[in-house]
Amino acid sequence: MIAYIKGKVSAVEEAGIELETQGIGYEVLCPNPYQFQLHKEVKVHTYHYIREDQQSLYGFKKKEDKLLFAKLLNVSGIGPKGALAILGSVSVPEFVSAIEQEDDKYLTRFPGVGKKTARQMILDLKGKLVIWLPDEENEETLFYQDDLTSGEKRQRIEEALEALKALGYSDKELNKVQPELLKAKEANVDDYVRQGLQLLLKS
Repeated sequence: MIAYIKGKVSAVEEAGIELETQGIGYEVLCPNPYQFQLHKEVKVHTYHYIREDQQSLYGFKKKEDKLLFAKLLNVSGIGPKGALAILGSVSVPEFVSAIEQEDDKYLTRFPGVGKKTARQMILDLKGKLVIWLPDEENEETLFYQDDLTSGEKRQRIEEALEALKALGYSDKELNKVQPELLKAKEANVDDYVRQGLQLLLKS
């Protein structure tokens, strides 16, 4: 899996960018390609989408956008094109707020999202994205005031949860341990994974 690519933007097009690094040019599809400046060196967080008939590389300026993209792909009725359209027209906190408030009217504003798909997104994602809500909207994030920035700690916990999911734990199990991880002191991703495993073994 390609986590990110650092390189120089050699082309900016309507659907994405060309990113050159060490003599190799990567075609990267993006929600907002024009946020990347031509000939500038950038770090692009990437998601390698693999299917039997397709391989594509999707890129994002912020890691939280990449993580939300991955979450959206798990929703029935949402594919890469639809997920990009959502990320290209809304910030992550705004989208999460709509999910938590079950605002299907707001969600149906996105291209290709009807009422049925909006309800499916709410069903699949509600309660699983609150880690990205601003402090004033989610009291659970108040303890993030430590040596790490709020965004950094949120990303590390989310990566740890994704790693635990890859080990076979269900969303239901992970939702139970997430509040405890949120209350923990700052740590690296590996430490959060170990803490999560300890909590899962106790439950």
